[in-house]
Amino acid sequence: MRHTSSILRFCYNAGMNHLATEQPLKNAYFAMRHGTSVANEEGVIVSDPTKGVAGYGLSEKGRKEVRAAAQRAKETGLLDAHTIVISSDFTRARETAEMLVDTLDLDMVTTTPKLRERFFGAWDGTHNDNYQKVWADDAHNATHTANGVESVAAVLDRATKLIAELEQNYAGKPIVLVSHGDTLQILQTAFADVSPETHRSLTPLHTAEIRKLN
Repeated sequence: MRHTSSILRFCYNAGMNHLATEQPLKNAYFAMRHGTSVANEEGVIVSDPTKGVAGYGLSEKGRKEVRAAAQRAKETGLLDAHTIVISSDFTRARETAEMLVDTLDLDMVTTTPKLRERFFGAWDGTHNDNYQKVWADDAHNATHTANGVESVAAVLDRATKLIAELEQNYAGKPIVLVSHGDTLQILQTAFADVSPETHRSLTPLHTAEIRKLN
């Protein structure tokens, strides 16, 4: 059984792009979105940590997706035995990361709240069609917190703060960040050096997709 450790402290403060101070990067970063989850299949938004850390893991479809993606990454040499895997502590992401680690024959998944799902406030527990309403507001204001949602700026702050910390701890490593749709969309804007409010204009990651960021 693989060990899972937990690092770093979570922060919802409105923030900044810490990646801007870390160029050139010393490591190769990959985004991996979790596989299809029970929440995805139910069409419900699960962003509250009290729900997401304890439940709503991968569905059987999601497990098959992750298994296939991990095997492809191994067979093509995209990822190897030197890979570092950092994951959101939500169950659906953690299970994804653990399957990746097992496939690559690595020792450990490290979890961090910095890669958690974006918190969707009053929309949590509602139908996932409501994402569109949040994204419409995002396009006009990266700091908005309408209906109690976590702002784009806050997600950017915590996610890029993690990258800055990883840059201090590792060099020359492939590092996989296993996380969620919005968190990874927003993080991609930092790597692409575009405005964070444009995150939906970037190609969304499919479930279980692994994408090189730099």
